[in-house]
Amino acid sequence: MIGAVLRRFGSPLGAVVTEGFLSRLSFGILGFALPLYAHALGMTLASIGLLLATNVIVSIVLRPAMGALIDRFGVRISYLAAVALRSLVVLLFVFADAPWQLFAIRALHGVAIALRDPAATTIIAGLGGKATVAQRFAWYQTAKTVAGSSGRFAAGVVLTLTLGSYPAVFAVAAALSALPLGVMIWRLRGPALAGLRPPPTQPAEPVPTGLRRAVLPYAGLGFLVSGTAYMMANLLPVFAVEYIGLSPAAAGSLYLVSAIVGLSGPLWGWLADHVSNRLVLSLRAVGNVASSVVWLATPTYAGLLVGKVADDVGKAAFSPAWGAVMARLAERDPRRRARIMAWLGSAEDLGEMTGPIVAGLIWSLWGLPAVLMARVLLGIVTEVYALFLDRRDVLVTSAPVVPDGAGARSREDNEVATDSIAGSRGEPKSQRAAAPVDDRTPGSQATASGRTARHRSR
Repeated sequence: MIGAVLRRFGSPLGAVVTEGFLSRLSFGILGFALPLYAHALGMTLASIGLLLATNVIVSIVLRPAMGALIDRFGVRISYLAAVALRSLVVLLFVFADAPWQLFAIRALHGVAIALRDPAATTIIAGLGGKATVAQRFAWYQTAKTVAGSSGRFAAGVVLTLTLGSYPAVFAVAAALSALPLGVMIWRLRGPALAGLRPPPTQPAEPVPTGLRRAVLPYAGLGFLVSGTAYMMANLLPVFAVEYIGLSPAAAGSLYLVSAIVGLSGPLWGWLADHVSNRLVLSLRAVGNVASSVVWLATPTYAGLLVGKVADDVGKAAFSPAWGAVMARLAERDPRRRARIMAWLGSAEDLGEMTGPIVAGLIWSLWGLPAVLMARVLLGIVTEVYALFLDRRDVLVTSAPVVPDGAGARSREDNEVATDSIAGSRGEPKSQRAAAPVDDRTPGSQATASGRTARHRSR
């Protein structure tokens, strides 16, 4: 048993999970200490909020371009470069003593995130087979969730032990960020990564329109789910303390639920792989709606706790199921696998950033009940949209894999992928473009061969 666990964590996938745990541990420490340090430098609350959002904004803007770089130069070298850059950036916080320096370093941190995240998800999606793809994303997300909560706790401990020395806290965060580099250099190599090295695209080669049409609807789904889920993420402490009247300690205790419920991620990954990915994916919308209804109907500590459990269960279930959807979308064009991951990741981050802003505007205009009712409506709209995509192409389970052909065939290959989905909706065959026999399923190849034989016999 122990030997099997060690072998798993010594694999390329284990190296990615280890890096994800340590990077989120570092990120948790930074997320706790940086606002306090910025406040100590005299920054206003508004400027601190902008500082914390800077890396997300930069990441959203640059991630599609970084995905193209990963596809061109390789996922291993890109991943290593991103982790090295991130560690250097975190180390720079040790020497920062002015607000403009914090903003500059935070922007560089966004560059590292834009390069690192698509590389990590590309490896998780591409290694280990299709039967366990949701479970792989579940272990990765579980490690990040537990590490994030642990990082915030560790930051408070280090600040206490060092008598408020922020450079010491940032140095610890930088060391944790750089720690997995050795494991990555050692394990991210060999035959396991050979399948992630398709022929690179050329810089001037355009992205096929069929691929954009296939991926963008799912990017919209990621935006809706993430935006709805995070509408209350930053406002929940205000809701608990100012609206209900709980003490800060009682409000803080609610976040222990996130770490505990996050441990259920592997279970949801197994259910997504072996029972129904669509069913597990829908739990995110159910969690959004259920938590909002409970908070609206029962504005007490017990109601907050029950709603937080429902919300965190939805998040824990969504991550592995959504990872499986992203992996299947990336299979449509292996030469642009990281780019597809980058598009979807940018949409999620944009929703995560937009949701709290929209919720704050609604709260300021019509109050908290309007925020919760809007969250319920958006959760229902999101689920209806997911059902539409499910009926259209069964959440990409019927999509064929785009072959690793030359650039001249990329457009035709992706049109075949789109036409195959159209066929699954029952559209007349005359409305679908003809495709090369090699790109079809075995059944369609047999049909085409039969037609050819009859033609020759005549």
